[in-house]
Amino acid sequence: MKGYAWANGAATILNAVANWKGSAFGIELKTTAEVELNKSGCIKGDVPGMDTRLIERCAQLVLERFGCKYGATVRTWSEIPVAGGLKSSSTAANAVVLATLDALDEDLDRIEATKIGVQAAREVGVTITGALDDALASMLGGVVVTDNREMALLKHEELSGSVMLLVPDRKLFSRDTNVERSRLIAPLADVVFELAMRGDWGRAMTLNG
Repeated sequence: MKGYAWANGAATILNAVANWKGSAFGIELKTTAEVELNKSGCIKGDVPGMDTRLIERCAQLVLERFGCKYGATVRTWSEIPVAGGLKSSSTAANAVVLATLDALDEDLDRIEATKIGVQAAREVGVTITGALDDALASMLGGVVVTDNREMALLKHEELSGSVMLLVPDRKLFSRDTNVERSRLIAPLADVVFELAMRGDWGRAMTLNG
């Protein structure tokens, strides 16, 4: 049995490391996933040159959710550069969760499906806050504001328009963020959060930067 799905990337409005509140918006770059179920009992990621722990754990959590004992081979293909700020991990997690559901012919509420990927990201250590904001922006599209500590979606609005993306030459992984230094700017992050909650996305992004 095979399942297929895709998820969009996203970009940051408010980074959640400082105060656990985050905001992000979806973009049209995609990651596609294929999950092929088998009877091996082993889940194996097949993405040459990449760390596959996250996508393997995503598939495993979905299978556990439905009490299934299958093994699986998990593959992804992406238009999104890794560690370039466009949420490649959250997008891959979403795509794999949805592809596993497709392989099982099962369905979940989109927010619940997203939280499976967030749990997997926390467990394998690719995120600090869980990145619920990034994951929901990827899954739902538009703009989201979240409380990552409480795992709550606070605001979701549709957003359309063009965006110009500047991807840095060097890779910057979320797990390498200096949390202590980031928490020093929590008062400023609180201001950005209020702007985001009011829908003032442009000013929020500028201050976050």
